Amino acid sequence: MPQSESICLSPIARLIFSCVNLGRVLLLLLAFCRIVAGASATGLNGAVATVHPLATEASIAAMKRGGNAIDGAVAAALTLGVVDGHNSGIGGGCFLLIRLADGSTVAIDGRETAPAKAHRDMFVRNGKAAPELSQSGALASGVPGALAAYHYALRKYGKLSLNEHLREAAAIAERGFKIDGSYARALAVEAQDLGRFEPSRKIFLRPNGSPYKQDDLLKQPDLAATYQRIAEEGTAWFYRGPFARSTEHWMNQNAGVITAADFATYEIKLRQPVTNTYRGYLIVGFPPPSSGGVHVAQILNILEHFPLQKFGPASADLVHVTAEAMKLAFADRAFWLGDPDFAPVPRGLVSKKYAATLASRIRMNRVTSVDSHNIPEDAATNIFGKHTTHFCTADSSGNWVACTATINTSFGSKVVIPGTGVVMNNQMDDFAIQPGVANYFGLIGAEANSAGPGKRPLSSTSPTIVLKDGRPILSVGAAGGPTIISQTLLAIINTIDFGMSLDAALAQPRFHHQWRPDELKIERKIGQAVLSELVRRGHHIVPLDSFGAAQAIGFSDQNSQFTAASDPRLRGKASAF
Repeated sequence: MPQSESICLSPIARLIFSCVNLGRVLLLLLAFCRIVAGASATGLNGAVATVHPLATEASIAAMKRGGNAIDGAVAAALTLGVVDGHNSGIGGGCFLLIRLADGSTVAIDGRETAPAKAHRDMFVRNGKAAPELSQSGALASGVPGALAAYHYALRKYGKLSLNEHLREAAAIAERGFKIDGSYARALAVEAQDLGRFEPSRKIFLRPNGSPYKQDDLLKQPDLAATYQRIAEEGTAWFYRGPFARSTEHWMNQNAGVITAADFATYEIKLRQPVTNTYRGYLIVGFPPPSSGGVHVAQILNILEHFPLQKFGPASADLVHVTAEAMKLAFADRAFWLGDPDFAPVPRGLVSKKYAATLASRIRMNRVTSVDSHNIPEDAATNIFGKHTTHFCTADSSGNWVACTATINTSFGSKVVIPGTGVVMNNQMDDFAIQPGVANYFGLIGAEANSAGPGKRPLSSTSPTIVLKDGRPILSVGAAGGPTIISQTLLAIINTIDFGMSLDAALAQPRFHHQWRPDELKIERKIGQAVLSELVRRGHHIVPLDSFGAAQAIGFSDQNSQFTAASDPRLRGKASAF
């Protein structure tokens, strides 16, 4: 029996051995293991955690065919573009953080770029911001970068070909898959907007305009054909051939501005990862235009000044001090963060000295007003160089991957390029469409994140790898807009400060503060006593049943064993072998 299944036998075995024969026992036990496999799994050879069982299985299969963790990540990504296409796909972008077996770290920026005709006021009408233009329709999309990033990662570091991974995913798109609850809910919410565009309506809605339901079979023959064409002709078919021309044609007919030339000039960027220490661990995150690496590091630096272990997990003290640190970081995000190729993003945001200054402003008995951003030392000169899904993979050779991929909000711009099955992103909404105007997620930005030709919009994605004594011991990231930063941060705190297992760390009550609006989102399961105490200290509470979707992989030196964990809030799957 695979190692990933062996952990779930003993509690049930004692209960049922006395009443059924051995053959039935084995069948029941195997069924039980399959049911609980989505929570966590252990193994010696490799591990995967994604939001969908089919993507996890594709990843494991790729590694068992001779691929490594990079192959596993790309297999998962392309499959998620089929079965979780409301969150990610080749019509969007990604950030790939890779820790290679030789100890080097690679950060591949496959973020979407604004088209050449983009400009600062492209979403302003009669002097006022028009957010609907950046959230759906022809103007909402940037030039997709995910496919280019996956191709580069495989070509440089993988063992299998892009063609092989594409064909495996195409087969799923062709034969169809059963829609899960998450996909069905997204369809129900977005049905009206999807119905505005005939190619989208044809795929995702019934002939009468109603959305498909949970357990319905969804087939995507056009997407399967697109995957097959890329497999046969290479990524040039997408970036310099028929797909690019089809996109330009559709944009011309619908007042969009993306051209085939925008596709032809797209390039991935290799970035220098953000590295930072926290209580003796090395935290490796993704640099701008992702804000996650910077602000996870910044918040951890602030929290080092407080005795979190003494406070205890899910305590009012822990929530209070962490939320106050989040406020300070998100105020800085709103002013300083943007595409480092166009805006000076200060490295001082992650300095220990700057964090000490911010930590001194926090009062344990009450909230502190944060009116604006702060200014780190050498802000002008020491700068960084030029709805979403997260998944992790690792292999026994020492390769680790943390990847966050997205088309932004559910079904992106709601546009499918005719005949291709590809859902286009709405990442242009991640720009500050007008200084001080909130985007879909309530985030505001400044001039550093304004739209412009070739610019990459700011992201909250936070693919993170944690090392101890030079060895990777944790890979983590999340989905959920700006809450990605807080989810990733809390998973790190729960594992490092409180020594929790991955399952327990991901199951802990979550909370999030992003400075504006001035409110603390928090899961109700934290308990009324904590909520009341936070209100007493001055927090504006927004209780939620749950939010977010985090995935993680851990490694134990004691038994040389991987542990993969999928967020208990959704039907993902963690697997190891």
